Amino acid sequence: MTDTRLIHSVGTGALEWLHAHRDGFRLEEDVDPEVGFLERFKPVGELAVVCKVLFREGVAGSRQAQLARQLLDHAWRDTLDGGRMLVRGQRIEPFSPIPFEVYLPFRELGHSHPELERSILLNHRLESFAAHELTPVRRLGLSAFQRRFGLRPRPPESEMVGETWLGRTPEPWTVEGHAAYDVTHTVFHLTDWGEAPERIPPRIADYLATWLPVWLDDWLDLQRWDLLGELLVVDACLPRPTLDERAWRGFAAAQQDDGAMPAIRTMPQGEPDELFDLVYHPTLVAAFASVLATSRALTLLTHAPA
Repeated sequence: MTDTRLIHSVGTGALEWLHAHRDGFRLEEDVDPEVGFLERFKPVGELAVVCKVLFREGVAGSRQAQLARQLLDHAWRDTLDGGRMLVRGQRIEPFSPIPFEVYLPFRELGHSHPELERSILLNHRLESFAAHELTPVRRLGLSAFQRRFGLRPRPPESEMVGETWLGRTPEPWTVEGHAAYDVTHTVFHLTDWGEAPERIPPRIADYLATWLPVWLDDWLDLQRWDLLGELLVVDACLPRPTLDERAWRGFAAAQQDDGAMPAIRTMPQGEPDELFDLVYHPTLVAAFASVLATSRALTLLTHAPA
């Protein structure tokens, strides 16, 4: 098992970088809605999810917790304008699930916006919302978000699991980048982002226990750090995580001195805004993987035979 200090240090560095570059979590208010006004919301929602996991697991140091709280407050107050930008996004694209998906983790952490909630309740009653065409893993995630919000999932999560790539447990050597990301998010949604490993169906947990170590080796050798980080999260979501030492050492070695994590191979070059867009996601993933794996490692140490 990997040294817990190594795992924890990855998250510490990642949060430092994210906090130092928090202005990168920005919206483009003047962008034509036809070319993706809502796309800039995605990083903000991902940040909120990672902060929620950090607070939930309770393994962060006091500085980490402080940085996460400041990041969350900045995103809600300054980026989302107290939720008003989410209302605007919902008006521009009434049946897009993005404002709802971004809002939920903020709501679970104590933020609220009554007008947006009324829109969410109205839209989820409409057949058009349920008919919105999504990939199976995205539909599974939306059903999980509906459950967490207190809405009736349409369709139930149990009906969607078998429609995903992972739910079919196909030939493991056929996995490639897009399918691997679908695998990771299927696990995230099934476990509520690592909170409930027992919610992974046993046949899927057994499939992952057998093949995840092979996939970790593959993407470590390819230096696909963003995907490797997500697969390390999947490992931490399993009922019996391995906390693979080789994968974690390679992942930690790829992290930059300032805490940034490249997506592939080495750090890209570019203007600050462009660089943020290329690096924020693998760095968020590094923080997510670190917090969850640290928590699992401490649990294993606590329950280890004397």
